Amino acid sequence: MKAIRVHRHGGPDVLAYEDVDIGRPGPGEVLVRNRAVGLNFVDVYFRTGEYAPPSLPFTPGNEGAGEVVSVGEGVEGFAPGDRVAYVGTLGAYAEQRIVPVHFLVHLPDAIDFETGAAMMLKGLTAQYLLRRTFRVGAGHTILVHAAAGGVGLILTQWARHLGATVIGTVGSPGKVELARRNGCDHVIDYRKEDFATRVREITNGEGCDVVYDGVGKATFPASLDCLKPLGYFVSFGSASGAIEPFDIMLLMKKGSLFATWQLLFTHLEKREDVLAMSKDLFDVVSSGAVKIPVHARMPLADVAEAHRRLEARETTGATVLLP
Repeated sequence: MKAIRVHRHGGPDVLAYEDVDIGRPGPGEVLVRNRAVGLNFVDVYFRTGEYAPPSLPFTPGNEGAGEVVSVGEGVEGFAPGDRVAYVGTLGAYAEQRIVPVHFLVHLPDAIDFETGAAMMLKGLTAQYLLRRTFRVGAGHTILVHAAAGGVGLILTQWARHLGATVIGTVGSPGKVELARRNGCDHVIDYRKEDFATRVREITNGEGCDVVYDGVGKATFPASLDCLKPLGYFVSFGSASGAIEPFDIMLLMKKGSLFATWQLLFTHLEKREDVLAMSKDLFDVVSSGAVKIPVHARMPLADVAEAHRRLEARETTGATVLLP
């Protein structure tokens, strides 16, 4: 079986396409034949060592979709041939992988493998941001940084469906129309405009209820200036680098704000939440209210080039890797 292995941390060149022996699923595990694998910025963090894997070497990747090959002892509800999707532990960059049943869900017939692979980590991230961290609804005004990115395009569509006014930031003129087509009422090219000033203009000085920020260092602390008093700053990524330590009193000075940095896998610790959150995501996608934009497909063997494009911010929407 072929898989991507990382033997040392570094640039995209450390992603090695190798033969590996996967073994058999143990108790509570399922062997899945991947039909498509999702590409995410968190994969870069593990490759570079910003996030520490359990050990070296390791196989990156946190989401995918495919078919059940076999099940381990004690596994109920899954059988060979079932269409499934998963999000969870490392190991997705492979032709086959063993998945803890805790993170595995049945993929609805209406959703194809590429869409399923592209939507689990990014879509469930959008789910907890919009429905669990700050419950967005009609009348809210939200700001989404990197609105043309993989998570951003899902966030903006879903928030618009929930009745919110959506402001998005993007980093190039070519992404402005893409963000607008995917739910943004207003789009700001932050390379040309001061986004905090524009948000104040758009909201007539009131600010937003919540800022969703997957960018990090480049957008902080200006994001705080986009919020209403008692507003929520929600960080969920650091594509431009980590936010530097700051005096917590800054939150009081900017309007008694709330600030949080949450992790998807904390929300997925309980099996019932994995199922409920996945159902919420599948329902909104199956209804057509949210479309999962798969903008690029690349062979798994070409994953180094996929990482280069992702880090250069040349991608929009989702990229899937095909084993």
